Amino acid sequence: MRSDAMKKGLKRAQHRALLYSMGYTRQEIDGPIVGVVNAFNEIVPGHFHLNAVTEAVVRGVASAGGTPVVFPSIGICDGLAMGHEGMKYVLASRELIADSVEVMAMAHPFDALVLVTNCDKITPGMLMAALRLNIPAVVVSGGPMLAGLWRGRETDLTTVWEGVGQVSAGSMTEAELAELEEVCCPGCGSCAGMFTANSMNCLTEALGLGLPGNGTVPAVSGARLRLAKAAGAKVMELLRRGIRPRDIAIPEAFLNAIAVDMALGCSTNTVLHVPAIANEAHLTIPLDLFQEVADRVPHICNMSPAGPHHLDDLDRAGGVQGVMKRLAEKGLVDLSVMTVTGRTLGENLQSVEIRDAEIIRPLDRPVHPQGGLAILKGNLAPDGAVVKQVAVAPSMRQRRGRARVFDCEEDAVDAILGGRIVPGDVVVVRYEGPKGGPGMREMLAPTSAIVGMGLGESVALITDGRFSGVTRGAAIGHISPEAAEGGPIALVQEGDSIWIDIPNRTLTLEVSEQELSERRARWVPPEPKIKEGYLYRYAKMVTSASTGAILRV
Repeated sequence: MRSDAMKKGLKRAQHRALLYSMGYTRQEIDGPIVGVVNAFNEIVPGHFHLNAVTEAVVRGVASAGGTPVVFPSIGICDGLAMGHEGMKYVLASRELIADSVEVMAMAHPFDALVLVTNCDKITPGMLMAALRLNIPAVVVSGGPMLAGLWRGRETDLTTVWEGVGQVSAGSMTEAELAELEEVCCPGCGSCAGMFTANSMNCLTEALGLGLPGNGTVPAVSGARLRLAKAAGAKVMELLRRGIRPRDIAIPEAFLNAIAVDMALGCSTNTVLHVPAIANEAHLTIPLDLFQEVADRVPHICNMSPAGPHHLDDLDRAGGVQGVMKRLAEKGLVDLSVMTVTGRTLGENLQSVEIRDAEIIRPLDRPVHPQGGLAILKGNLAPDGAVVKQVAVAPSMRQRRGRARVFDCEEDAVDAILGGRIVPGDVVVVRYEGPKGGPGMREMLAPTSAIVGMGLGESVALITDGRFSGVTRGAAIGHISPEAAEGGPIALVQEGDSIWIDIPNRTLTLEVSEQELSERRARWVPPEPKIKEGYLYRYAKMVTSASTGAILRV
């Protein structure tokens, strides 16, 4: 066993003494030691209940003959970090999480891991750690929040963000917004739509590193605790059989995950996280692969924010397994891949039923004929950009607009809420990329303000930053190269014409190459916005969004 390095033999007497001091018995010390990463804290709604989930994992490990050892992980709430300097730290926390799990699991050589996670950057960070360490592991999420109910209709966090713009536009009162605030998020769990947290937890399941139900079983259900117990027991089976994460997360499994991404209409953040996760398995997921999969996999689940359904609806309809069963009907997923169940995907799907064909639609009756995301390229984004095309109004899929240029998110929000943005404008928010931000902030505040102000079908926003999964509308992010690296977005001037053509996958700054060359000659790299601490180091090492914003020394 891997843990023998710290507990077996004469020279490890002092190590055993330290374990005895915490109450471990000789039998527990002699058995397989399973690290249980608990991302509980009291600031993230999706993590508020994770002590209970972790306790269920502990029971599952112990029931199967393992010795569970719990240790913590940090976790940031994207929603609470949104719209201020805190958002600069959110994407950067992904690397800290992966590194901290690696450090703990190498310093104390655990035989296996169960990683208890839930929200936006914590889940990809955990997946990165699992693949980097490559010891038997199961990832288990805390589960999604239930949808709220406001004045007779289902609601979620999207409605509050857009409500801010509605109040500014005079279509909602502050009293109504205050009422909505109290009911849209009815309890713990990852926010109820197909936002980044739920997208990544669904893709964990699709990748094969989470048990069936990982992405959709509600946080507040007994089934979530049963799933956690099963995860604890299952990791012991994986340990006995020698099945490790890189045996599961093979290229075909990543293709399965991207297919589910497109079928569900997941967050644009998956385009950052999936390549970063694959990188830890020494695999490369090029940006163009997302488009290739989107071209052949239809969008079959109309999930919030693009549509009316929430994660509890998807769970009742058959969950991620039901989506994969549907995709398997036309060979759109590889059934031969191994999963953490210890069985192949094909074996897992044999007993799966699709219980609601309106929520998981037939392939010949999709919500949209192509997948949820689109990769755009052109002289404004030579290395690519991403848009959740299924959340874009038809009137905005091909659009020529006037550039309104802002060098930070805050200035853009002030202009939108101040009524200075009008139909036909393209809001350009730059110097918010991985290096320039630094940290590639989410632009939920400006995009929600655009929708709330009634401009969602007449104003687009493009940025070298990124978006929350809550975002809808013509929001095009991850513009690469970013402005801080001298990408063409740094050369855009107020009033320039921009042509957005989502069907043809192009994003064009309608300025002559000669003019762009002259502007490029005059461009001066900006001073770093942060000059000390973690983000300073992060900005020095982070790569382009087009490669997953991974770190390079």
